[in-house]
Amino acid sequence: MQSPNLDMDVLRTLVLAEQLGGFVHAAGRIGRSQSAVSQQIRKIEEQVGQTLFRKQGRGLVATAAGETLLAYARRILELNDEALVAINGLTAGGTVRLGLPGDFADSWLPAVLGRFNRALPTARLEAVVDRNRALIERLDRGELDLVLAINQGNRPDALVLERLPAIWIGPAPGRLAWNAGEPLPLVLSDPPCFFRQRALATLEEAGIAWRVVLTSPSVQGIWAAVEAGLGVTLRIAVGIPATLRRIGTVDRVPDPTGDPFTLSLHDGGRSLTPAARQLHDFIGEAVTTKLGVSAPADPYEPER
Repeated sequence: MQSPNLDMDVLRTLVLAEQLGGFVHAAGRIGRSQSAVSQQIRKIEEQVGQTLFRKQGRGLVATAAGETLLAYARRILELNDEALVAINGLTAGGTVRLGLPGDFADSWLPAVLGRFNRALPTARLEAVVDRNRALIERLDRGELDLVLAINQGNRPDALVLERLPAIWIGPAPGRLAWNAGEPLPLVLSDPPCFFRQRALATLEEAGIAWRVVLTSPSVQGIWAAVEAGLGVTLRIAVGIPATLRRIGTVDRVPDPTGDPFTLSLHDGGRSLTPAARQLHDFIGEAVTTKLGVSAPADPYEPER
């Protein structure tokens, strides 16, 4: 018996609803009525022979079968879109120069770059990892085509992708060399740095003594120092090694209140080549689907 073909439009609606936080928002985005979207849901439930969503309050939540289908839907749509890009972009060569902070270099962005390479095999990608200010300056000089930056959302060329809260990050329990009554040891980037400013301002406001035990120009250096127990740091919840954990008031550090840090994509106000435009779109999609605003829980905290 031949298996039915899943409707790509319905799969796209399901994934969009997941990204936007509900089918009402998805219906508005795709220009369809809620009843039409409901019909799409019923249609695909009939195809798979499973209930994919159940009511919860005024909305719908995915069942176990729905979660499974959503996972496959994302992969199916990604392959579909990559195939179209690859066919249409066989001649879209040239070099695309991307700048990004170290927070993203070792986390989810490599998957985006791999997707770009598969979709546009004739294009060449040059990635530069540096601090925000240096990247923006190079973008404005025309040395980079795209820059993923933190706290640059007020620029006219900014496409704000996400707002990420600040969190304190420390080593595994028992590894931090900090005794009661001593200044809090900090591992920070050298100034100027948004994270450094927030960390020091938060501690000053809380009346907590501090001392900077190590500064590093690279995120990897900061992670290594924190893992060794030299101190704690303040960053966003992106690219944090599994050996580190979020810490909070129970660890005697104050809540890093303040506005979230903006994550934005910049093109310098210039027209993009087809290859650069495709990378721009891939990065935007990756942030929407893979980067949440919620900070990771403490992996060492016992389950309740």
